Amino acid sequence: MNINQEQLNIFKTVMEVGSFSAAARKLGKVPSTVSMSIANLEIDLQLELFQRKGREPVPTAQAHVLYERTEQLLIEMNQWKQQALALSAGLESALNIVVVSELSHSNWTDYISILERQFPLLQINIFSAPQEDALQLLMNRSAHLAILFEREQLDSSDQFVELKKEVLVAVSAKDFQLAQYQQVSFEQVLQSRQIVVASRNRSIKPELVYSKNIWRTDSHHSACTMILQGFGWGILPLEMLNENPKLAEQLKILDFIDFTSRFEYYVDLVWSRENQLGIAAQFLIKHIQKLRQQEN
Repeated sequence: MNINQEQLNIFKTVMEVGSFSAAARKLGKVPSTVSMSIANLEIDLQLELFQRKGREPVPTAQAHVLYERTEQLLIEMNQWKQQALALSAGLESALNIVVVSELSHSNWTDYISILERQFPLLQINIFSAPQEDALQLLMNRSAHLAILFEREQLDSSDQFVELKKEVLVAVSAKDFQLAQYQQVSFEQVLQSRQIVVASRNRSIKPELVYSKNIWRTDSHHSACTMILQGFGWGILPLEMLNENPKLAEQLKILDFIDFTSRFEYYVDLVWSRENQLGIAAQFLIKHIQKLRQQEN
């Protein structure tokens, strides 16, 4: 069976306009071309699609059944061609982006919307991981792009562009022991259990650790739940509290005497110069770089 897109388009048009001659006019073809195409389609399918007893062909029951699927099939064939052209132009078969766990609440989806509008056929895969694991995904090329907190030391292969500034704050449940004090000393922090968002790899030391006793989780949502249950205090995104008034009512932002309990970080879009990027990743990077230049 050798059915092509043009045959399906002619069949669809004949079904919609009701005659071979009208279909020919609409498609800019001679009637004999339309008639021959339908005849060849009937031979390929081994089905009679039109009865030719009167002046105009009459669609058979089989033709009506096939017509219901024809438009969707033509759409899929066009999408297949567009995908093939995009891939030949350098579009990734899929774009993998890892987002640091604490940033999963933020507006990173705005950047995905930009990609979706520009590359509607692109498959985008989003992963969430603690900072250390996100870096590892980038290094082993499991992720093409990463949305991370700024780092004091950069790998020589890393490249980045700043996205925004994010504020993290120390919090506890309002009935937790530290919440009973107007200000908290370093010694009190040291002796109170801390809930830390960290890599599953226990050999990797997490950042922003102040307590002697820590519990680890790889999700800030899990950390928040544990903090609310009074298992310990922790550091969460301020924006997470701002977006959820009910959560803000249940938590208290701690005020440390000896050092700040408010941590400001830039958030970067990071990629590796050793990882060959496709046109979608390159487009997003250039788009963000252009936005940064306009802001400056």
